[in-house]
Amino acid sequence: MDISLPVLAAVLLGALLHASWNALIKSAPDKALNTALIHGLGTVLALPLLLLTGLPQAAAWPYVITSTLIHIGYYTALAGAYKHGDLGLTYPLMRGSAPLLVALGSHALLGEQLSTLAWVGVLTISLGVLTLGLAQAGSAGGDELRRRKAMRYALINAVFIAAYTVVDGLGVRANGEAASYVAALFLLDGVPYLSLVLWQRRDRLAEVRAYMAARWKPAAGGTAASLGSYGIALWAMMHAPVATVAALRETSVLFAALIGSLLLGERFGWQRAAGTGVILAGIMALRLA
Repeated sequence: MDISLPVLAAVLLGALLHASWNALIKSAPDKALNTALIHGLGTVLALPLLLLTGLPQAAAWPYVITSTLIHIGYYTALAGAYKHGDLGLTYPLMRGSAPLLVALGSHALLGEQLSTLAWVGVLTISLGVLTLGLAQAGSAGGDELRRRKAMRYALINAVFIAAYTVVDGLGVRANGEAASYVAALFLLDGVPYLSLVLWQRRDRLAEVRAYMAARWKPAAGGTAASLGSYGIALWAMMHAPVATVAALRETSVLFAALIGSLLLGERFGWQRAAGTGVILAGIMALRLA
């Protein structure tokens, strides 16, 4: 499967949505609780969607459940990364390392054969994404120990990202369409992490309720962006190789770097500009593959 121009454009739109809800988490005063709120609200948003789409096929449910378990680790590491480091540092590292793992996993588990030019595109995008992250790692001030913790969380999260991407690539193809699969996934995957965060703060539930009451409106926007972003990615995986979609989706770092610079006061220097150019070259390679 090659990647067509409409699929490319859709995945880039999904990348913008993905960067947006990650920036919303980073800008929140309580990263873990905001992550839990955004994805807990996914359960509410998924219910009417499932009424429209119907339940996924029986063959897809093992993948939905497996992905839900993987996402618990993903959300935990995500909140830890944003607690200790800037969006511009942690987001590129976690997203840039994942496409290489996805490419290897999709070859072994999905039997996908990427062309030489497609491999060049995947590697180039990963290099560009990591360049953005390393630029921030080298230039940011602050506590070195906190930066190292942030980088550790981010790299661990790359493994979770690659795992759920391959699992969901298999699942959506077993299901035959993306809408019911992503609705079922969002119905389930926000509840365990929300429950974990609430249990950890069971002695401060009044404070938690007050925070959630104040933040639920912007969080709902983040929920919609998250569902839309991943729904687009799953749809694209039915029309293009999973590794190609995964690599293109990580162009969200371009949007994240801009959001971090313009809205969150993070630096944007020549190394980030160089990383941007490398990512664009990777996109061109994948489009021509």
